[in-house]
Amino acid sequence: MTEKIAVIGTGIAGMASAWLLGQRYQTLLIDKNNYIGGHTNTVSVANKEADTFTAVDTGFIVYNEPNYPNLVGLFDTLDVATRPTDMTFSASILDSGLEYAGNNLDTLFAQRKNMLSPRFLKLVYDILKFNRHAKALVNNDHANPDLTLGDFLSELHIGKPMQDDYLLPMAAAIWSCPPQQMQTFPAKSFAQFFNNHGLLNVSDRPQWRTIVGGSQRYVDKLLASFSGETIVNNGVSNIVREADGVTITLEDGQEHRVDQIVIATHADDALSLLANATEQEQNLLSSFRYQENDTYLHTDAKLMPTHPKVWSCWNYLARRSGEILPSVSVSYWMNALQGLDSAQNYFVTLNPLQDIDPDKVIRRIRYMHPIFDTQAMACQKQLHQLQGQNRTWFAGSYFGYGFHEDALSSAVSIAKKLNVAIPWEQK
Repeated sequence: MTEKIAVIGTGIAGMASAWLLGQRYQTLLIDKNNYIGGHTNTVSVANKEADTFTAVDTGFIVYNEPNYPNLVGLFDTLDVATRPTDMTFSASILDSGLEYAGNNLDTLFAQRKNMLSPRFLKLVYDILKFNRHAKALVNNDHANPDLTLGDFLSELHIGKPMQDDYLLPMAAAIWSCPPQQMQTFPAKSFAQFFNNHGLLNVSDRPQWRTIVGGSQRYVDKLLASFSGETIVNNGVSNIVREADGVTITLEDGQEHRVDQIVIATHADDALSLLANATEQEQNLLSSFRYQENDTYLHTDAKLMPTHPKVWSCWNYLARRSGEILPSVSVSYWMNALQGLDSAQNYFVTLNPLQDIDPDKVIRRIRYMHPIFDTQAMACQKQLHQLQGQNRTWFAGSYFGYGFHEDALSSAVSIAKKLNVAIPWEQK
């Protein structure tokens, strides 16, 4: 008789786990949300001028081929259409009026006075200095694994302008966490990520891509070829693992008995679901913390830079340079990122510093993003020890850097351990 495996959570880690395992096992996919997709969350916005809709992504938006090999393989297998896009970045500091974008020299010095500003020129100098030393750190096999980004910046005597108005804001925008939190990120891991994504280069950066018609397209194609059972809008309240199977109790009281379980939720949620978590599960899963980000899809351009030429795909906003905030405030210009064919500009803003016109708010969503510090990264190296123990497997972006590829790769790893072939590796 074919074994039955339940998958909890329908982000890319859960969707891919269920889809891959469904080739060999009976699969049950469960999510507390009323939709399948997790951070793959496309909103269809009605266009007033015509009886049409514009698909705007609010979570997963972009990827690049060199650093997302499994995602590329999945999209090729599903025949998902994609298009090239850019990943430009701007920063606006309200109290000083500083605005710049890193697209080119014209946008870098959009405020021409900065060409004669010692503070701004030092910022540019320190960017080049950091890039050079970060590349050396990547190649240093004897680097201290406990060295944090903050310590590394201090060792290099990198000035506050570069830290507070460039590096920490950019990193905070990438990881959706408070700028100051990035100082606790392991320095070598940070340097490796930036190097892999070409962010330590002035040019020669990887081509970013986005899904034509919104990321929901790949979810639709994946679900169309999924033969298992799905339950949504009914979360798991309890998981009891026993010698002969696993009992899952849902919020409405339903019980499901399965042979194995894949928990593809955030690490802290995974731990909270286990009725009989082992000491090792408690120690490892509790090491991951999460940042809540209040996210708005809207049309209010006042959160964008005041200089039109500074408008970028990612736009960081702060009241003061180096201000310690509980969360990052960044606005994504979706027309530029997705190549939207619309006269209306659409924005996705995390944690707005200024009130958004209520009449221009389309959707408000709460997303959680993992926070990576030295403790989390150390525990991450031990997560593989949990896999397959007590009929349980874990998946999620916290197995890597917190991105779509990391979550998908964790699902691929589980599938391989359960003797399931990966379609894009068979070609």
